[in-house]
Amino acid sequence: MEEELLTPDIPTMFRFPDEETALAALEAANLITIDEYGDKKPIVSSHQHALSVIGVITRGGEWDLETEEVITPPEVLDGWHLNYRGPVPSGWEAYAVWPQNPVRVWL
Repeated sequence: MEEELLTPDIPTMFRFPDEETALAALEAANLITIDEYGDKKPIVSSHQHALSVIGVITRGGEWDLETEEVITPPEVLDGWHLNYRGPVPSGWEAYAVWPQNPVRVWL
């Protein structure tokens, strides 16, 4: 039996062109904090949201387990990805995606 994934009315998966664009969008939405080392880090959860940073997605590929050399490089999918639940920040609608075979889903 094949599992059916429901398409949510509100987007929960986003593909930004690159990490820089995604981090700028997170910062504009006040979803960035500064850690004890002074580095910017996404705020992954609050009472209003949950964020799952995926980043670059690859599919396939083959490696030699003994030498750790790449035999067949993986396919790198376009964009920099994240999943988000909560009120969709302004401007994020343009980056919403509804993939047929998502790599990571909310349970």
